Amino acid sequence: MSLEQLAALSRFYGADPDYVIAGGGNTSFKDEKTLWIKGSGVSLGTIGPGGFVAMDRARLAAIWNTEYPENAAEREAAVLADLMAARKPGEENKRPSVETLLHDMLPFAYVVHTHPSPVNGLTCSVEGEAAMKALFGDEPLWVPISDPGFVLACAIRGRLAGRAGVPGLVFLQNHGIFVGADDPETVKGIYKRIVNAIDGKITRRPDFREEREVYQNSRETGELLKKSAESVSGESGARRFVRFRWNNEIARLVKDRVAFAPVSSAYTPDHIVYSGSDPLFIEKGENTEEAFAVHSRKTGRPPKIAAVQELGVFGVGSSEDNAALALELFTDTMKVAAYAEAFGGPLFMTGEKIAFINNWEAEHYRQKLMEK
Repeated sequence: MSLEQLAALSRFYGADPDYVIAGGGNTSFKDEKTLWIKGSGVSLGTIGPGGFVAMDRARLAAIWNTEYPENAAEREAAVLADLMAARKPGEENKRPSVETLLHDMLPFAYVVHTHPSPVNGLTCSVEGEAAMKALFGDEPLWVPISDPGFVLACAIRGRLAGRAGVPGLVFLQNHGIFVGADDPETVKGIYKRIVNAIDGKITRRPDFREEREVYQNSRETGELLKKSAESVSGESGARRFVRFRWNNEIARLVKDRVAFAPVSSAYTPDHIVYSGSDPLFIEKGENTEEAFAVHSRKTGRPPKIAAVQELGVFGVGSSEDNAALALELFTDTMKVAAYAEAFGGPLFMTGEKIAFINNWEAEHYRQKLMEK
């Protein structure tokens, strides 16, 4: 194995928006002594050999014998410190993925974690586990919704304890999928089989056609949203940017609050990071600036997505790229909501899990990297 091979496999999925959006997903390779894991904040779509962090597997194994504080913030800080201490010499300027322990635990040379929209149509659905078993039998492992990182690794470790052998396929409710194998081609084969099987069960696909021109009408509202975002930012001289999107699917969703309900919260951690957990819905005739300010006070943070009844959807961010990313992840939210209809209907993350992500230091770190 060379890091070039791992990087090539990572780019194969990372450059495909059907599998990975923005900085999501992670990959790894391991031998008996070392785990090479994607660095936190590194894009899989462009990663090279230098984007991976070499980890001492003996040091990682010792983490399982450590007793951590019960308080979530204290626990996560202590686990992070031990993960950083497990980096091999020369890796001190890199930060390993939050899923390092899970990658190390799975007994396969290659592990690839992604968030394909069809897969998340299943994992973010009311009947997700039953649908998975109907499609794939008892082969994969299903993991109920869990906080990412150490808590998720603990949950999977516990569920594997009662199984004979470790599956190379793990479905994570409201998160995504892990695939493990001892060579890249087998990883690709498993992914193709899984995505094709789920895709074949999907009953409705979003209609992203743009059949009328509404962009001219969006300019005034966009300026009001930009002004509102700057006023609630709490930063002196702060600038905010707004991007607008409209298509047939959005038109369907912004008819009223009831229609907007399937996209009114977060399905996965990545949706929270890039498009927020609290999209704003502004009713026709409602004061835009007042609605933005009230929503920001209520949720404790300005929205990254603002939907305006009978008009369209705006992404709001600290840069043009971040505003565009918010819309990109919201587009994925629309896909997940539509695909989940085939599996009993969509299922958001719980309020508790959303709050964990919003307050997690690891995601604050990703946010800072994104805003540089």
